[in-house]
Amino acid sequence: MLRLELGADWSTDELLALAAGAPAKLVFSPAALARVKRARAAVERILADGKPVYGVNTGFGALAKERIAPADRGALQRNLLLSHAVGFGADLPRAVVRAALALRIHSMCRGASGVRPELVRWLIAMFDCGWLPRVPEKGSVGACGDLAPLAHLALPVVGAGEMIGPKGERIAAARALKKAGLAPLALEAKEGLALINGMQVSCAIGLSAWGRLRACSVTADVAAALSVEALLGSHRPYDARVVGVRPHPGAKQTAANLRKLLKGSQVARSHKDCGRVQDPYSFRCVPQVHGAAKDALAHLGDALVCEANAVSDNPLVFTNGAGEAVSAGNFHGQPIALPLDYAANASAAWGNISERRVSTLIHPAMNAGLPAFLTPKPGLNSGFMIPQVVAAALASENKLHAVPASADTVTTSADQEDHVSMGNHAARKLAVSAENLTRILAIELLCAAQAREFHRELRAGIGAEAAYRLIRQNVPPLVEDRYMAPEIDRVHELIADGAIVRAAERACGALQP
Repeated sequence: MLRLELGADWSTDELLALAAGAPAKLVFSPAALARVKRARAAVERILADGKPVYGVNTGFGALAKERIAPADRGALQRNLLLSHAVGFGADLPRAVVRAALALRIHSMCRGASGVRPELVRWLIAMFDCGWLPRVPEKGSVGACGDLAPLAHLALPVVGAGEMIGPKGERIAAARALKKAGLAPLALEAKEGLALINGMQVSCAIGLSAWGRLRACSVTADVAAALSVEALLGSHRPYDARVVGVRPHPGAKQTAANLRKLLKGSQVARSHKDCGRVQDPYSFRCVPQVHGAAKDALAHLGDALVCEANAVSDNPLVFTNGAGEAVSAGNFHGQPIALPLDYAANASAAWGNISERRVSTLIHPAMNAGLPAFLTPKPGLNSGFMIPQVVAAALASENKLHAVPASADTVTTSADQEDHVSMGNHAARKLAVSAENLTRILAIELLCAAQAREFHRELRAGIGAEAAYRLIRQNVPPLVEDRYMAPEIDRVHELIADGAIVRAAERACGALQP
């Protein structure tokens, strides 16, 4: 089980495991408790001083000039959650909601939010109880953070909204809290605002998608290696000297992966007296294309890890001296919106080049003597004709998801919030793109394995051969047309749970995402 110390820096591995749904224990350490207490004491001093501080003793957004009487400060915070919880759409996956909740608590424990320790302990108890808030996926523009989704995430604190149980049952929060042994909490000044200012929902979706794309990054190299062997393609483009004179990190990683995967190949030796000079770009330029996508993915990872360990409140409470509240813009989603969009372009690039390799393998004018559509009896059988069409459909859909959400903005809250990030849109479309990419790679792996059936006299490289054998343990060669959808589903599962990569790595050593 993960042990995550609240308010301390969480590592890449910890964040990826959390986003993937790993069991976790949130640790409210003495150091974190001390930070939270200091920040709360600063809020109490600000309240006693009586000066207007946004969201503490004033209204919100365009209503910030409205002063709030001391007796109404708790009602202000409750009203904030109730009025902002207006999202819609499908419920976010359980692992994403759980990760977003953990990230929200984590941010509070950095010591700049000004909440009471009682609220932190209550949220930890909700994280532990097995019941989670129902959070609809849509409604955030990524400006003052994920306001609507985070309001849904926080509603159970005041006994409102709905919750989803360990078995997927959905009931009113008031009933769920009774089952969990929790009572609603009366919020105090600043606490409702601290619950909903930030990009934790988008960050959680992004972390989940990032984890999937890291797996796709390695799987794409495995699929490319198997396709190269299926086409009897050249290995020379993956020479270390080639990427050494244009040393982009991702290209170097990809070429190194391919050299490992193709080690011991008899296909390479068959080229000794070969008249072929160059393979199509989708085979020859794998280090350059996959590598650029890896670089984009690394950039996204840096941004998400930074965001996950950050404070995104407004106002921020600083505890130096007598304490000070600073209204600023740490809630704005732009720092992750741009990298999320960049990664969506990377996902589209992986899908595009994978689909092109599939097209080459099934095309009799391009596939070095393989039968049309990789079926022993073309005409009577269609073989892999339509799987390539599906790959093309998904690749084209991912091009739509590659259109940057962060290029858009719209004014909200009576023009007070006049520039927004659309970071939540960027995160959600990246998640869809990652799912589509996984399916495209499954189709490529199946096509490449089928193409290998026509050259089994030449052993593939050790990593590619291991991937081929695992596929054959799950899907037999195609002799005549049959119902292939479940077979694509099965290879999709092998990618999603990491089995393809593990099989290759057992044979050739660790591969780099």
